[in-house]
Amino acid sequence: MKDKTLTLASASPRRRELLALLGFPFEVSPADIDESPHPNESPEDYARRLSIEKAWEVARPIDGSVLVLAADTIVVDGADVLGKPRDDDDAFVILSRLRGRIHQVYTAITLFDMAAGRTITDLAGSPVQMRDYSDDEIADYIAGGDPFDKAGAYAIQHKGFHPVEHFDHCMANVMGLPLCHIVRSLRQIDIDLSNDVPAACQTHIGYQCLVFQQILARQK
Repeated sequence: MKDKTLTLASASPRRRELLALLGFPFEVSPADIDESPHPNESPEDYARRLSIEKAWEVARPIDGSVLVLAADTIVVDGADVLGKPRDDDDAFVILSRLRGRIHQVYTAITLFDMAAGRTITDLAGSPVQMRDYSDDEIADYIAGGDPFDKAGAYAIQHKGFHPVEHFDHCMANVMGLPLCHIVRSLRQIDIDLSNDVPAACQTHIGYQCLVFQQILARQK
């Protein structure tokens, strides 16, 4: 990475926090794109497309040997993509819908190597089992203001609400930035990190990940 700089195409504080665990400096340049889904677009294709469009939007005015990293996280219940809640009532509807059931969280990441003109896109998917929280717990969580900048109206790491009953997959994915998928993508452009990213991630989150080895060993 000595001859390249990294730009994160996101304003998310959680993504900035996680990306810092890779161990090299980066700049932040949020993308501003139309996130409307296309007709008959699958949730996975929707997330991939948005991550690509975010990367290209941020890269367009930049000159030099820059890597642009973009991500898009979606919560999928059945065939429905659940976005960020519009208001208190919408947050209540979403959280009521998810409780006591399993849904999927997908994060698509796109790495755009401007010097090589190469775009690499990868997709992480994790099943999430929500606990059977009460209406009062939902109301208290909404009153605290946490749901409104989050797809699916919740943060898996929220210690007060602790919405998830059982989880044994990539927690960084559900938080918005699957770090092992980024490591895997960087390796495709011959960049190996000196940091032990899985160890740093688990220590930071306070979670023992059971899937990082298989993610890193798997080819895209």
